[in-house]
Amino acid sequence: MNRLTSNFRLYWLLQALGWGLWGLVGLVLSMGFGRSSWVLIPVELVVAGTMLAASHALRTFVRHHGWARLPPGRLLPRLLAINVVIALAATVIMSVFIAGMLWLWLPQQLVKGFPWLQYVGYFITNSMALWLWSAVYFGLHYFDNFRAAEIDTWKLAAIAREAELRTLQAQLNPHFLFNGLNNIRALVMEDPARARAMMTHLAELLRYSMQRNTLAQVPLATELEIVENYLQLEAMQLEERLRYTLDVAPEALPVLLPPMTVQLLVENAIKHGLAPRPAGGCLSLSAQLDGAGTGLLVAVRNTGTYQPTPGHPGVGVRNVGERLRLLFGPAASFRIGPDPLRPDTVLAELRLPVGKEVMRAKRTSSPPYQK
Repeated sequence: MNRLTSNFRLYWLLQALGWGLWGLVGLVLSMGFGRSSWVLIPVELVVAGTMLAASHALRTFVRHHGWARLPPGRLLPRLLAINVVIALAATVIMSVFIAGMLWLWLPQQLVKGFPWLQYVGYFITNSMALWLWSAVYFGLHYFDNFRAAEIDTWKLAAIAREAELRTLQAQLNPHFLFNGLNNIRALVMEDPARARAMMTHLAELLRYSMQRNTLAQVPLATELEIVENYLQLEAMQLEERLRYTLDVAPEALPVLLPPMTVQLLVENAIKHGLAPRPAGGCLSLSAQLDGAGTGLLVAVRNTGTYQPTPGHPGVGVRNVGERLRLLFGPAASFRIGPDPLRPDTVLAELRLPVGKEVMRAKRTSSPPYQK
């Protein structure tokens, strides 16, 4: 209701200002042609008032018949016809009032015979004024429609993006649970005590994943908690075959990223890189801001050889790339492949944008997150 009232007031304010200015211009032009009689003021008031009423009648007719929804090709012929009718009616009303005022106040200026040229001039001027008004009115209306359609498009895109993101996140729990249960199954007969401990760790991890997956992003510090728990869970099975280090700069800890993202990279490194090797290997995780402090670089390295299945990057890897694309667009990147600096090493690398609050945190002097 407040918006409707505001639009109603704005409409009449613009109407009064616009047609008042039209009358003022007419008054100045008339005086410029040597007509300095005081009767010009009420004449121009009649002109402005008549045109205001005519334009409002045009607006009412257009709104009643839904012409504002028509495309320009169908609107223009209709507008031409109605403008002629309203301009003619405005000319008749205007002429009657002006003739009446002249008859009352300046009878000596009345001309004998019917002044056709004068009234034709009134009609042409009124038609031009209505066309100018129509151009402004429909221009603003089409602009509002375009803006509303654009906003609706953005909303639909945001809804689709959120739905896609939720679908991707929903894939994580079954994927993670499947891998965890497989690990526990391998220990049930061999070492029941360790299997129970692993089940406890898995329960904690699942509780975390279900709570955090309702969020679009979490701080890196929070993500590192689940990474630590997951590494402890895997270390119970792989024992000395798994050696890992964490090296995270303190200013990187507040950076937001999709939940379970780093954990998936660590899980992928162990499942496909270290676990199949009889001797196991090393896993290292590092995270720091770039030199400008505007981007986060996360690198997960593991011993092994990168051997992807053609056309099938895997659920976890595909999930990471899709979620980064949905949340950050081209500002983020993800790649996985052989480490160009280290032989027999696979590198998974994330690059994410950071916010201003993280840039300010870069000046802190707290020690790095290491293990």
